[in-house]
Amino acid sequence: MENDDLNEAMTEAVAVPQRDRAERFYDRIRGSIAKYMKKKGGKVEKSAEYMLLVPDVFNLLWRLANDARVSSKNKVLLGSGIAYYVFPLDFMPDVVPGIGFLDDLVFAVYVLNKMLADTEADVLREHWAGEEDVLTMIRRVIGAADTLVSKDFLGYVKKMVKR
Repeated sequence: MENDDLNEAMTEAVAVPQRDRAERFYDRIRGSIAKYMKKKGGKVEKSAEYMLLVPDVFNLLWRLANDARVSSKNKVLLGSGIAYYVFPLDFMPDVVPGIGFLDDLVFAVYVLNKMLADTEADVLREHWAGEEDVLTMIRRVIGAADTLVSKDFLGYVKKMVKR
């Protein structure tokens, strides 16, 4: 099997949620984080700015996974990022609203950073709905990753995305 065939098969194997399911998931994450932050107030000040990125980064993953300009190889990466968001059992379970999504954010940002090796930054910018530049956000989250997640998880992410 040639590389293109393998990439295509892998892309099909990683199911990207349909638009309505992705939007409902986005809304559910956003609502969960907002409720958590309102309840905790200033106690989550340090991680609040990162928690607010969680739904927007999910939305970016989903939009990029559906963009024809993104290679099959990168769609597999994006699919793994989407799967990590929606799969409830991960390093920091999502049962703790907000905080439990920080590992999802870190994993997704490392996926996005890896994509930049062969995807134009403007493609990411086109799909980004956040306030700051998407590249600035990626660098900021990567720079703070060791304070957002455990060193074990961070090592796992770096190893997984490096492949």
